[in-house]
Amino acid sequence: MDAYFMTERHERLRKEVRAFAETEVRLRVHEMEESRVVQHDLSRLIAAQGWIGVTIGREFGGMGLGHLAKTVIIEELSRVSGAMGAMVQASQLGVAKILHFGSAEQQSTWLPRIASGDCLPTIAVTEEGSGGHVLGMTTTAVRDGDDYILNGGKVFVGNSHVGDLHGVVVRTGAGSKGLTAFLVEADRPGFSLGAHQASMGLHGFSFGELSFDNCRVPVANRLGAEGDGLPVAYSSSILYGRANLTAVALGIHQALVEETAAYVKEKQRYGKPLGDLLPVKLKLGQMQSRLMTARLAAYHAVHTLDQGLPCDAELMNAKLVNVESALDSARNAMEIHAAAGLYPDRPVERYLRDAYHIYAPAGTSDVQLLRLAEFALGTAKGQWSERLAPAVAATP
Repeated sequence: MDAYFMTERHERLRKEVRAFAETEVRLRVHEMEESRVVQHDLSRLIAAQGWIGVTIGREFGGMGLGHLAKTVIIEELSRVSGAMGAMVQASQLGVAKILHFGSAEQQSTWLPRIASGDCLPTIAVTEEGSGGHVLGMTTTAVRDGDDYILNGGKVFVGNSHVGDLHGVVVRTGAGSKGLTAFLVEADRPGFSLGAHQASMGLHGFSFGELSFDNCRVPVANRLGAEGDGLPVAYSSSILYGRANLTAVALGIHQALVEETAAYVKEKQRYGKPLGDLLPVKLKLGQMQSRLMTARLAAYHAVHTLDQGLPCDAELMNAKLVNVESALDSARNAMEIHAAAGLYPDRPVERYLRDAYHIYAPAGTSDVQLLRLAEFALGTAKGQWSERLAPAVAATP
C-alpha cells in the first residue's frame, strides 16, 4: 500500500528521520518522562535538520516536499516520542499562516529562518473562555497609528515555550469579520508566558499560555487584511492541523503495535509465547488491521492535498480514523500487557497517555463526524482545500 503513495525520496526521508529518532530522541525519552520539562535543546536540534521547512518552497530554502513528506517526518518522530512529533506538527501550523496569508516581505523574512531551523513558529487561537468556539474569543487588538495594541491571552498554544514567532488571532471588531491575525515575536515588550504545566502526556512538549499586556505590534506584522483572522484560524486547522495530528496518532499507533508484538513474543505463558494464545492473537490482529486502515486513510488524504485537490472530508476522516483507532489499539495493548502495562518500564502506558492528547485539537471526533455528516447531506459550506490546496501542492 505504501508504494502507491511513496516515492524513493519519501522512503529516503523516512530512513533519515527514523535513524535520527532512534539515536537522538529515544535516548532522551526516559529523562523527558522523569523531568516533564520543556525540551528546548531537543526541539532546536530537530528544527536544525530542516524538517520544519518540509512544506516551504525551495525558493525560501525549504524542502518543498509537501504534506505526505511532512506526514512521514511527524509519524517517524512520534513513533519514538509523541512529544517531539507534536512539536513538529505544532510548528507546521505556524508555517501555514505565513505561506497562505503572509505578505511577500513577511515570507522572505520568516520562511528562510523557519526552513533553516532558526525560528520555531506557533499559532495561537484558543482562549480559556471560548475553547474551540473561535468567534467567542475576547483578546483584542486596537489600532494606534502604525501599531496595534494587543491585550488578553491565549491557552493551549503548541510550542508556547519554545516558539520564537507567534501567529495570534485576536478581535479587532464585531462578528466573523472582526478577527485579525498578527505575527508577534516572543521578545516583544508586553508579551509574556505562563508557567509551564506538565500534563498527562506528551512530556517535553509545551502547550501553554500566552499573555498580552499592552503589547505593541506594528501594522507590518499583520497577516493579510484586517478581518482575515477567521480564514487564518480555520485554514490552518483544517489543512494542517488535522493532517498533522493524524500523523502523530499514526506514529503512536505504529509504536503500540511494535511494542505489543515484541512483548507477546518474549513473554511466556503455559510454556509457550503469549502470542500463541488465540485471544491475544485476535487482539493483536485487530491492532494490525486498524493500523493498516489508519495509514491508508492518512496517506490518501495528504496525497490528495499534495495534488492540489479538494480534500476537506478526507482530512477530517483521516483524523477521526487515526485518533480513534490509536486509542482503541492502546486499550488493546494495555489489556494484553495487563498489570505490566501499568508501569513506566514498559512504554505502552506512555503511548496511551500521549494518544489522548491528540483527541481534542483541530476538532474532537464528534466534530469530525458532524462535518462529515454535512458532506453526506450536501450541506457542507465549501472546502478550504479547494481554495488553498493548489498553493501548497508538492514540488515535483
